[in-house]
Amino acid sequence: MSLAHTAAEYMLSDALLPDRKGPRLKGLHLELPLDRMVKFIAVGFPLLLMSLAFAQEFSSGSPISCFSPSNFSVRQAAYVDSSCWDSLVHHEQGEPGRYKLKSLWPHKALPYSLLALAMVMYLPVLLWQYAAVPALSSDLLFIISELDKSYNRSIRLVQHMLKIQQKSSDPDDFWDDLEKARKERYFEFPLLERYLACKQRSHSLVATYLLRNSLLLLFTSATYLYLGHFHLDVFFLKEFSCSVKTGLLSNETHIPDLITCRLTSLSVFQIVSLSTIAVYTLLVPVIIYNLTRLCQWDKRLLSIYEMLPAFDLLSRKMLGCPINDLNVILLFLRANISELISFSWLNVLCVLKDTSTQKHNIDTVIDFMTVLAGLEPAKPKHLTHQVSDENP
Repeated sequence: MSLAHTAAEYMLSDALLPDRKGPRLKGLHLELPLDRMVKFIAVGFPLLLMSLAFAQEFSSGSPISCFSPSNFSVRQAAYVDSSCWDSLVHHEQGEPGRYKLKSLWPHKALPYSLLALAMVMYLPVLLWQYAAVPALSSDLLFIISELDKSYNRSIRLVQHMLKIQQKSSDPDDFWDDLEKARKERYFEFPLLERYLACKQRSHSLVATYLLRNSLLLLFTSATYLYLGHFHLDVFFLKEFSCSVKTGLLSNETHIPDLITCRLTSLSVFQIVSLSTIAVYTLLVPVIIYNLTRLCQWDKRLLSIYEMLPAFDLLSRKMLGCPINDLNVILLFLRANISELISFSWLNVLCVLKDTSTQKHNIDTVIDFMTVLAGLEPAKPKHLTHQVSDENP
């Protein structure tokens, strides 16, 4: 029997999780993978297009080319190009002798509007970083630590039970004590469960998360309005009529009233406009999906941690409306599943539990470990029948 107890002690020692050394949870993810993807695309894509616009401007020189009269000198032609680019006003023929003026400023403001778009799209990220990340970080540190500790407590408790059973002179007394402790719920560690229950009544994290994604949708809609109202109006205008008869040249008769200019950067303008609309249109379903995830619980994670004695949120039906901080925390626990060392152990135990329910009454890690440690088969028959009658 001593060999069996020694083997059980070794098995239980191997099941204990190692203590964390060094900085705690250094690789903690405080953004969900989809949120991180949306951030990189929503902020990085306008910056990429801005670089493209500036590179085109520096490489090809003047973004317009004006057809000056043949009697103009080189300096006069350069002045016409510079003056027309500064004004960037199209004189469209209207009533006889009158012209309708149309500003083409979106061409000139294109790189700066892209920079402004990137800055605006980064505002929801800043909101999340300053309003939610500090509280979320402390919550995750505590919950992950307590989940692993609760698992270790269960293993250490079974180790202690094994020693008591080995030293007990009367096996019936040990099993009576054990059944009494289970009925009185002495094996539970309710701090974590109560903490998570409190998070069900808190809504600061979920409000910040909803505000972040709502702002992204709002700014995306504003981008559509800007592109549709200003860019569409000049989207197909490749040539425009420019007037240089201003200031000291207003009374010069040898200068024509209007000079035709061509927008050499129109293709870049069109590519930027279309690609911006396409990319942000693809981001909208992702943002909406991020919002819909708050409408349902991640019960797989909860069901696996039901193996802990103090974690019965599902069995007690404590889960109500999912739009609260607890649901947000569960999403981030799923994103940081690599930091939860106990998750893989409990996942294996849940699989083994499903294949052993017909032979033993297994509800928690303690129950399962007592079976592996050889305590349950040694239970007196009258107690085994009593437990099976209470749990048909």
